Amino acid sequence: MQQISESEFILMKIIWKNGGSALFSKIMEELEQEENEWKNNTVLTLLSRLIGKNFLKVHKIGRRNEYIAVITETEYQTVQTHGFIDKVYAGNVKNLVNNLLCQDILTEQEWKEIERFWKNKNE
Repeated sequence: MQQISESEFILMKIIWKNGGSALFSKIMEELEQEENEWKNNTVLTLLSRLIGKNFLKVHKIGRRNEYIAVITETEYQTVQTHGFIDKVYAGNVKNLVNNLLCQDILTEQEWKEIERFWKNKNE
């Protein structure tokens, strides 16, 4: 899977947030709500790049374009997580978890949530 830029990722998050598809007007509306002042041409360029990278496909509805995610947010997160673990921890998940625990990166609340998750998963 190709990498996407931070700007492209912002657009993907909007589309995922809207159930995996969004009209151009909805994307622009969401960007405006986030106080993002990108121009139409900038957004169209980013959307075209995402189509070229096979993250999106476009469906014409009359004169309007609906942008549809080809991959889910969970699929993207999974690929990115594996890439991060491979790159930073040489594929060793144990080292990642050790770092999270030993460097006090996890809050007590997060630690408790993980414990509950593992208990429920193993039941």
